[in-house]
Amino acid sequence: MTSYQETLTNPESLDEMVETTSINHLEVIENVIDSLEQDDSAMVSHPAEGGYLWKFKYGSVEVFVQLTGTTDEDTITVWSAVLQLPAKDEPKLMRHLLEMNCSSTFEARFGIIENRVVVISTRTLAELSPGEVSRLITIVATIADDNDEALQSEFGAA
Repeated sequence: MTSYQETLTNPESLDEMVETTSINHLEVIENVIDSLEQDDSAMVSHPAEGGYLWKFKYGSVEVFVQLTGTTDEDTITVWSAVLQLPAKDEPKLMRHLLEMNCSSTFEARFGIIENRVVVISTRTLAELSPGEVSRLITIVATIADDNDEALQSEFGAA
């Protein structure tokens, strides 16, 4: 018969372990942006309402990354505009975007912000790994860059 010895951990030690393994989301975001941005285009600002806002160029699009803070309840939002509205044949455009949302946007989606079609993804920081941060930023940047010119060509205002 096998016996197992149980080790009890001092609660203070457990808290220290959790603190030392927490992720520095600012560092992770900046590393991802450094790997994707082109032409030294990356900029960061600290808006008056708090948090952080980065902007960088990826291919033919500008990508924005907003971090509302650094607690588990805070969010990371990544977005990139791909088409200015109004557009030609908006019913056809909306159907096309909905079909793409269903089949090819992964954790991102198309939406509308201030009369612009955007690719966007939002997530809370709770249990968010560095790999997931990288994936969110990369997915939004890639989908926006892969689709902006085709959307503008087919649906852009005349």
